[in-house]
Parts: sequence; C-alpha cells; structure tokens
Amino acid sequence: MGNRWIYHLSRKDDWVASKSSDFYDGSVEDSIDGYLHFSTAKQVEASANKHRKGEKNLLLLEVDTKKLKNSDLRWEHARQGELFPHIYGSLDKLAVTRVFDLPINNEGKHVFPLLKDENL
Repeated sequence: MGNRWIYHLSRKDDWVASKSSDFYDGSVEDSIDGYLHFSTAKQVEASANKHRKGEKNLLLLEVDTKKLKNSDLRWEHARQGELFPHIYGSLDKLAVTRVFDLPINNEGKHVFPLLKDENL
C-alpha cells in the first residue's frame, strides 16, 4: 500500500538538532500529534501551502519507505479522506535519501525540486 517515496517538511533547526543521532524526532507539532507528518510527491506542495506557507528555513526530507527498518509507518486518512503517511515514533535517518532546501518565491510559496513518485 502507498508510495515508495514519502516527504517530510522539516524546519532546519529540527533537522540540525538530530545531527548526532541516528533518528529524527520531528517538530513540536509532530510530538503533540504523536507522529511525524509525511506526504507523497503529489501531496507535499498542498501540505506546504496549508501548514508552512511563507515559512523560511524549511527542508524537504525524501524518505525511501523500503529502507524503513526501525520506524512505524502507517497510511491513514486525513485531509478529505486522502491517505497520508505517518511515522509513529522516530524516523530512522538511514531511510532519508535526499534533503532539499525549500526556497520561497515572490508569492510566498515554496519552490520544490523534481520529486520521485513510485507506487509500491
């Protein structure tokens, strides 16, 4: 079920704070919700516009779900009944394949790189 590649919007400070660890715990909001929020390549721009529009110093973490060995990934209904990937607990950083800076354009929207989209 789901996509092979999932994406997480991370604040740079949160990512840097995990530098000396094998795991990433996400943001304060993730901690409050009890899981790390992820999106597919098709969902991530809408997620950024809804939750992080205009926010500077954002990173996009690309995660290969086939490399998730020690993370609890679940696909759950969220926005308009759509399935979104959530990781309960910490993200095993060995599954992070790329990290992108997300600059902001003149409209206050983040500029995304070309993302991978492959169903499992």
